[in-house]
Amino acid sequence: MSLHKKRRRKITSFQRILEDLKNTFSRDGVTLYNADVLTLYKKWPSPIVIISDGPYGIGQFYGDLSSPEDLPKWYEPHIKAWSEKATPQTTLWFWNSEVGWATVHRLFVEYDWKYVNCHIWDKGISHVAGNSNTKTLRKFPIVTEVCVQYVKEVKIDGMSLQKWLRQEWNRTGLPWSKANEACGVKNAATRKYLTNDSLWYFPPPKAFEGLVKYANTHGNPKGRPYFSLDEKRSLTSKEWKRMRSKFYCNHGITNVWREPPVHGSERLKNGQKSIHLNQKPLKFMEQVIIASSDQGDLVWEPFGGLCTGAIVAYRLKRECDSAEIERRFYELAVRRLLNA
Repeated sequence: MSLHKKRRRKITSFQRILEDLKNTFSRDGVTLYNADVLTLYKKWPSPIVIISDGPYGIGQFYGDLSSPEDLPKWYEPHIKAWSEKATPQTTLWFWNSEVGWATVHRLFVEYDWKYVNCHIWDKGISHVAGNSNTKTLRKFPIVTEVCVQYVKEVKIDGMSLQKWLRQEWNRTGLPWSKANEACGVKNAATRKYLTNDSLWYFPPPKAFEGLVKYANTHGNPKGRPYFSLDEKRSLTSKEWKRMRSKFYCNHGITNVWREPPVHGSERLKNGQKSIHLNQKPLKFMEQVIIASSDQGDLVWEPFGGLCTGAIVAYRLKRECDSAEIERRFYELAVRRLLNA
């Protein structure tokens, strides 16, 4: 069969799919929704990763708001829903302009999201283009945007994990130095795991297991079980491990990501014109998903656009729920998923 006939058959096949396409399309655990995501959050399972690439408040692409000042009111119902469904293992990646993020940050704090890091997308000098009229704009050309990492703040009885660990060991009546013996270390337990200052470290599962065993064996019998959420049994090392988000860092990656805007065959265009002005590189979506999840984990992409996060989730064998309210973008995203 000629290449021309193969292409024609492929186009015809996709047209048939579009004719039958409803408001959802699924492939191997990845589901795209043509809907307002606010109607979907309650039925979506809890995510391990949330990738937010919504309005920036600069009015330069479809669906954006005209001013950063409007962003907090717009984002609040979404952040509230994310908070209700997030677990201690959830990582949120928030894409925006610098001023857009600065305007919304207080909301994340109010809803118990903990700031981890700000990653800068440096698009390079070639991105200056329309930003070059500095006499009129009276500022240096903008070639960046940010992807900010948050995790869900974990609290037990209103206490941070750091304070809760100290409280539980203090209840045992044992000297603080015995925590080192419990963990099989020289001074790491008192210097890192049970410290009261800003240099606190999350105890590895094995160290936590040692603290639990030692406390329940040698601590005041009246206080047992120690390190318990229900006063019936102590947390296991596996349960403790799930009390913080996943994170894997490949060597050489920093918080500055240097990459030109999406171009070439990866850029979706209608003739010479880009279909979506804020299309994210597959490379970056792959980077954040690998860093904060394992195979089989669920990714949320509330503002799908061309659903780049969903495409990468499919390739990386993650599950994904992705919503896009604009029908045109939704259909293009379905095509991308079919071709993934």
